[in-house]
Amino acid sequence: MAITLHKGDLPDGLQFGTSVAIDTETMGLNPERDPLCVVQLSAGDGNAHIVQLDRGTYNAPNLRALMANPDVLKIFHFARFDVAMMQRYLGVVTAPVYCTKIASKLVRTYTDRHGLKDLARELVNVDMSKQQQSSDWGARELTEAQLAYAASDVLHLHDIKAVLDGMLAREGRAELARACFAFLPVRAALDLAGWPEEDIFAH
Repeated sequence: MAITLHKGDLPDGLQFGTSVAIDTETMGLNPERDPLCVVQLSAGDGNAHIVQLDRGTYNAPNLRALMANPDVLKIFHFARFDVAMMQRYLGVVTAPVYCTKIASKLVRTYTDRHGLKDLARELVNVDMSKQQQSSDWGARELTEAQLAYAASDVLHLHDIKAVLDGMLAREGRAELARACFAFLPVRAALDLAGWPEEDIFAH
């Protein structure tokens, strides 16, 4: 496994193929208050690329172009949050997307445990550490432990997606999942526009 740190943006010419696993690290869970600090990516080849963003400018044209590329599927776990952070700080609508958390909720109805650590353990037999989840991602220099944690969040998403795809097909819910994924950029826009909790579809 190789972890490569990039300052400010992805380098020119870096390719991820037809799908890329993505996660973000922020200073908190409030998109209006807590800035986006790090974006980590993997092509599913066992390697991870960590982008430490230039906060305040967020001048990352290569990263923006990847997020908006219609030919590259972006795989997230809890895409709703990450897509909202991309919209808020990078000014880009991320699409198309796949969310392993939504897929899990549609097919793993035998449990209420849909965290990434739970999926990794059950579906791909990987025990993930979450020790660095609550750490200072706004630090000027990231630690080796932070980089390893950030990488672990994307290294297994392709394999998890493959298992979930099989389950979605088996349960006849693949089309329903695709419709949910397609709606995610709108759901993120609603969060940013002031409807994070209210169900606008309710009576």
